[in-house]
Amino acid sequence: MANVEKYFDLVDQNQQRFIETLREAVAIPSVSGDVARRSDVVRMGEWLQARWEALGATCKRVEPGKQTVEGTTIDLPPVILGQYGTDPRKKTVLVYGHYDVQPALLSDGWESDPFTLVEKEDGRLVGRGSTDDKGPVLGWLLCAETHKEAGMELPVNLKFCFEGMEESGSEGLDAIIQAEAKGWFKGTDVVCISDNYWLGTAKPCLTHGLRGVSYFHLEVEGPGADLHSGVFGGTVHEPMVDLVLLLAKLVDSNGRILVPGIYDQVAPETDAEERSYEGLEFSHAALATDLKRDVIIHSDERTTLKHRWRFPTLSIHGVEGAFHSSGDKTVIPAKVRGKFSLRTVPNMDPARVAELVTKHLNSEFAKLGSKNVMRVIETHGGRWWYSSPDHPNFLAASAATEKVYGVKPDLTREGGSIPVTLTFEENLNVNVLLLPMGAADDGAHSINEKIDRRNYIQGIKLLGAYLHEVAQTDM
Repeated sequence: MANVEKYFDLVDQNQQRFIETLREAVAIPSVSGDVARRSDVVRMGEWLQARWEALGATCKRVEPGKQTVEGTTIDLPPVILGQYGTDPRKKTVLVYGHYDVQPALLSDGWESDPFTLVEKEDGRLVGRGSTDDKGPVLGWLLCAETHKEAGMELPVNLKFCFEGMEESGSEGLDAIIQAEAKGWFKGTDVVCISDNYWLGTAKPCLTHGLRGVSYFHLEVEGPGADLHSGVFGGTVHEPMVDLVLLLAKLVDSNGRILVPGIYDQVAPETDAEERSYEGLEFSHAALATDLKRDVIIHSDERTTLKHRWRFPTLSIHGVEGAFHSSGDKTVIPAKVRGKFSLRTVPNMDPARVAELVTKHLNSEFAKLGSKNVMRVIETHGGRWWYSSPDHPNFLAASAATEKVYGVKPDLTREGGSIPVTLTFEENLNVNVLLLPMGAADDGAHSINEKIDRRNYIQGIKLLGAYLHEVAQTDM
């Protein structure tokens, strides 16, 4: 693979130009959750399309439809589909990424303007979207541009799907993937997504599993209006009291889910899985440092990872309708809505999860003897995803990682969800790989989001090496 070495050399030579390209992309404040920034999100998509078309790619701009936000109807940002290379003798790799970002304000606590990329002395490239997901999305573009500059053909046909609503629920994307499965995406051999992170900060990884998420609203409604606690306290059933008591019946302080039957569907642990935890770059000391306080439940790293990856968890997120401002207010809220989610794992069925949760809450509410009205509302039921790390797609990525970093990658699962992973797998019937560029401490969604210069530049090498390995792998 001498050509790969030539590619690596050219990537090293172009490091500063690649950083300037990232700076240009970060400067476009493509915040999908802010209506006022919608034109910037569209501008980011158009910027990407123009760069790929200048390279020679064929692009298709797909309009997902409209969105109503706070009474205002606006267009959703376009999904940019593309194809670079159509050689029938080559394999075809489809890559996915998103060009929208989370909100960010200097007043949130950023060290610098979040939409001005700043390179720190320690190698951090700080800016909103630097790691999530503009760095990786640009990685594919710069990979293709560098091959062309070197006079090298890409070893595969490359298709891409870049959306502008990932940070706001990916509205409209599933319908486009379903519609294009036998159209634009026809002929895809494998899918690669770079939109997650290493387990630690030093060792790269490949990700082959994600948990699903089922989200619930628990509503308790009582009197027709808020009441004065001095007049009505102790004389009426209070919705907030009922809600707090019910939430306490969902999970204990050690993370154990209290819903009967919820663990019955969880796939049993195997010897092979048990061995997969050996040698991973993960420590409680590093985790406690990231958390700024040691609040870790479990006594050993292996158990902690299992509860992040392969066991279900339930988290309580907040209460709507209750007093939450500063100061004191002696009100009894008339209606409150608690919000919680349950992360699911193989082999849990979201419909069965919703059934068990609803049955449990109905049972516990009946025990209260309250005259209030209780409702359980499931707002989302996304399924888990799991893939074998022994698939040729993963073996190709593993070989590429070893070539770039000199180590075998950790094989990891993640506690979060990337729904598009499952959408691609189910509609295209091909293997999907998660190949992260950024590190665990990048702070995606947080203040001072960054990608390390090392991860960005080596990541561009990795994406290219992966394409070369896929080209030589029997699928």
